[in-house]
Amino acid sequence: MSESVDARFERAKQLFIEGLGLFEAGRFDAAERCFLDSLGLLPGRVSTLINLAATQLKLGRPRDALATAAQVLAIEPDNLDAGFHRANALAQLDRAEEALAGYERLLSLDPTLAPVWSRRGGLLREMNRLDEAAEAFERAIALGADAQLNGYYLASVRGGSAPTTAPRSYVTSLFDEYAGQFDQHLLQVLQYRAHEVLLRQLQRLAPGPYASALDLGCGTGLCGPLVRPMVGTLAGVDLSEQMLARARALGVYDELVHGDIVEHLNRTPQRPELVLAADVFIYVGELTQVFAGVQRVMPRGGVFCFTAERAPDADDFVLRPSLRYAHSARYLRTLAAQHGFDVIDVVHAPVREDQHDSIEGLFVYLKRQ
Repeated sequence: MSESVDARFERAKQLFIEGLGLFEAGRFDAAERCFLDSLGLLPGRVSTLINLAATQLKLGRPRDALATAAQVLAIEPDNLDAGFHRANALAQLDRAEEALAGYERLLSLDPTLAPVWSRRGGLLREMNRLDEAAEAFERAIALGADAQLNGYYLASVRGGSAPTTAPRSYVTSLFDEYAGQFDQHLLQVLQYRAHEVLLRQLQRLAPGPYASALDLGCGTGLCGPLVRPMVGTLAGVDLSEQMLARARALGVYDELVHGDIVEHLNRTPQRPELVLAADVFIYVGELTQVFAGVQRVMPRGGVFCFTAERAPDADDFVLRPSLRYAHSARYLRTLAAQHGFDVIDVVHAPVREDQHDSIEGLFVYLKRQ
């Protein structure tokens, strides 16, 4: 009997360790299966439940994570990890006040928890309590949280000088976690139609056909089916592996590259006649390197079209509390002139909704001189 119990324990331990490795590798579906199988052998094991809750959050299933965290808290009411996952799940479920209370309870137990200060700041930012959010991000940085990431958050609520681009870690983790719900949330909740407007106006202004095209920050491939009839070959590049997996499933791209858009533009041997970027520059403030990269790869007569959120002409770009950059038409026209592009047109139209408010955007169409 003891040997059987020992064997079950060893197998459960093995599954747990395997699950941890899969989680670190970003294979969250497989990690969840390992944790569930481990719990089947050793029910109620706190460490396994905590990691299962973290995995369910990564999978975009906050209700499941909430239930899993509750199992731990029923055993250990002051378990900090379980309390953190519970608060994060509540935040994902838009139960903001409950989530905030959860973060504050954790900080009452241990005020040195830098990740909790950071998450609390993020929630306060979303609630438009910007001064309190700034204080939380400052506390997170002082306690050793990622200074680049939290500095980016802080700049979004403090105003003034902003980083030139979003941290790569932020963009990658955001979209890897967001991939499964991206299209539904973007199209149905945010009423996003910028990709359709961008391509519709392109058909009017410069319909091609184009021998080749490059979709910068292609994401799940929303632009792919719309641009495919206009081009001979179509490539896409994106920082998120999870988003690229969804784009790949569409079967409309000839090549998909995992990487940074500027790095790709600087090294690719391809010479696309069309370069497009829909809803990408909201994560890039200073666009000089992007324009230089497009100038490098694009043959004369090629077309570069993209969307941007609109900023006042007094600014080049601003980082908003939404964590998105906005750019002025003046700045974009200046960059175009500096990098050898003629302006075909700049169309003003909404790009999305945010908190049910329409966000004004710019749809820019340039031609390589």
